[in-house]
Amino acid sequence: MTQGSNIPAEGSGKVEITEYKGAAGGWGSMKSLVHILPQEDAIGPDTLDTLRRQNKPEGFMCVSCAWGKPAKPHIAEFCENGAKATAWELTSYRVTPDFFQQHTVAELEQWPEYNLEQAGRLTHPMKYDRATDKYVAVSWQEAFDGIAARLKGSDPKKVVLYSSGRASLETSYMYALFGRLWGTQNLPDSSNMCHETTSVGLKNATGSPVATIQLQDYDKCDAIFCFGQNVGTNSPRMLHTLRDCAKRGVEIVTFNPLKERGWEKFTDPQNPIEMATGKSTQISSQYHQVRAGGDIAAILGICKLTIEADDQALRDGGERVLDHHFIEQHTVRFEEFATFCRNATWDDITRESGLTREAITEAARVYMNAKAVINVYGMGITQHRYGMDSLYMLTNMLLLRGNIGREGAGPGPVRGHSNVQGQRTVGITEKSELVPVDRLKQLYQFDPPTEKGWDTVESCRAIIAGECQGFVQLGGNFLRAAPDYGRLREAWAKLPFTVHIATKLNKSHLVPGEDSWILPCLGRSELDMQATGRQAVSIEDSFSHIYGSVGKAKPAAETLLSEPAIVAGIASRVLPPNPNIDWEEWVGDYGKVRDAIENTYPDKFANYNGRLFQPGGFWKGNPAAHRKWETKSGRAEFNAPRALNSAGFADKEGRYRLVTLRSNDQFNTTIYGYDDRFRGIKGTRQVVMMCVADQQRLGVKDGDIVALESDADDGIDRVVEGLRVVNYDLPEGTIAGYYPELNVLVPLEHHALESHVPAGKSVPVRVRVSA
Repeated sequence: MTQGSNIPAEGSGKVEITEYKGAAGGWGSMKSLVHILPQEDAIGPDTLDTLRRQNKPEGFMCVSCAWGKPAKPHIAEFCENGAKATAWELTSYRVTPDFFQQHTVAELEQWPEYNLEQAGRLTHPMKYDRATDKYVAVSWQEAFDGIAARLKGSDPKKVVLYSSGRASLETSYMYALFGRLWGTQNLPDSSNMCHETTSVGLKNATGSPVATIQLQDYDKCDAIFCFGQNVGTNSPRMLHTLRDCAKRGVEIVTFNPLKERGWEKFTDPQNPIEMATGKSTQISSQYHQVRAGGDIAAILGICKLTIEADDQALRDGGERVLDHHFIEQHTVRFEEFATFCRNATWDDITRESGLTREAITEAARVYMNAKAVINVYGMGITQHRYGMDSLYMLTNMLLLRGNIGREGAGPGPVRGHSNVQGQRTVGITEKSELVPVDRLKQLYQFDPPTEKGWDTVESCRAIIAGECQGFVQLGGNFLRAAPDYGRLREAWAKLPFTVHIATKLNKSHLVPGEDSWILPCLGRSELDMQATGRQAVSIEDSFSHIYGSVGKAKPAAETLLSEPAIVAGIASRVLPPNPNIDWEEWVGDYGKVRDAIENTYPDKFANYNGRLFQPGGFWKGNPAAHRKWETKSGRAEFNAPRALNSAGFADKEGRYRLVTLRSNDQFNTTIYGYDDRFRGIKGTRQVVMMCVADQQRLGVKDGDIVALESDADDGIDRVVEGLRVVNYDLPEGTIAGYYPELNVLVPLEHHALESHVPAGKSVPVRVRVSA
């Protein structure tokens, strides 16, 4: 079935702004599920079977978030957004060569993201024809030969090989290996957009770049502190875990600028009593609305109170509050950090956090009384100029009472895309120190590049400067997801070539370079038959557990190739023969790719094929979880922050801190619809949320139309017009709106200092009011 320009664009329907009073989950989620399946014409047996098997042992691993998959799953182990992602992939709509004959690229670029992806699954390899401004069908051989010619004619060190977090471990390993064999380490991925601050900061502080906890640690904690993460939208299956914790008395203390429904209350759609009665579980026992970037100061207040309580206990001869044995045996720089905390003033802490001393004291009480604490966080921590300092403060807080390296305690970053963490594990990185270079050299008899490659920000710089010679995109929507969209889009059109491995159309495809190809691939939910039969792939979750995934649904078209087959098709034409690699053999049997991964990373992937379908996944291990600190000092490290607010710019009259965020009807740049149910916004994404006090200060009211202008100190004009003001409970000076629409306002150089993650959670803007 083909679906085209008859799709309604935003603005053609009724806009409704009303307060949503329901809980997360419940009938709202059920109605959303009932809506998405017919919307995608995906009500057949393939979809129902895929949902039945989703996130279960020997089943299909969701392409949405990276939350853990329990060994003993629920009857339905998928959430609202997971079901949307599955329906989106198994849609009956198709984008065939005839579709491209009906629409020029210039026309398609004007379509909203929702309309482009709603048009359906791509079915044929396509190449851009500049004379007609249309994509035209080509054979796979023609596509591979043309791409290979372009790659061979380019400097590997000036071509970007990007990957999104949907690609499997097998594909990611092949892709990274191809890049290094060819001679490039320009291997940015979606982690560069979101959690790279975790990868750098946790590595520096604990020696481990990932969570030290596992899913079962939530059964053993007695307090959870949550920072800058929207569970109801970004990882809804986590709500089952939080509900269980809340019901057994775990105190859940949440810090976030916006009141997000998932952190407030949850009705379990799989609980008949709750569904029948409308009852819900209160999730957060405390909810603190920090200013954008105010987490550093809030955590500083908790640490200050904890240290001073320990000082008082020492003076009084009472029970100590800090875990001094742990601090002495396992950490460095405690005294330096403790002195910083003691000297911090409450005027500074309350001003920068936006919280009262009393509120922070209540949070500190929970921390000091808890025996096992988990710190949960998301991009509200990592996507700031001083995001590293926020992350260090989270770690400092845990170290004070020995809450790393024991049951029920530790840092718990919630990753976004389903395999974004796993890609880094198997070599998708621009940094040689994260790759076993000597092992690769031994296995494949070549000299891997050792210089640092381009990350996301550096790739954008190279594109804007005209230095990038080509861009290959394994999934994702880089152009739209990246910061400074206006400047980047103009430069993107001048790229010598672009290659897009994708299941659906997106904005990146519609700004073609001199040469551009779209290569349609199988989805993870679809049957992948190769020379040796049905294939399985694998992914890694936020807890470093690895799972096998088997698709069974009928492929969207017979002309599709798998991601491994596409990578191998390009690699085999670009690279000279290597007796240690048989690309065709790897495509015929993904188990041989897993053997190669195990040979490269024997400490993490021992008996990989044998453990592929272990219920609950198999854990690749984590030294910091055993208090083995692979840091420069050999210990866990305290770090005093450089600033008390992570925004990285000063307050001044008329300047606001913009938080860019996702709606309930969205996953990253994929827009499922225009209903942000939890925030009560329906029919539009062109909004700016602000509190009543800020509206009064600006002389506007709910429903007025305004523009946002960049207030960065770089002299570049960045403006988004036509935004509707929406009343929302936010701290004064903090406003919010949706990405990717507002990415144009994020300057390329406004990023986390060390990790280069775009600082989309505290963007300096001004509100322009029409006269």
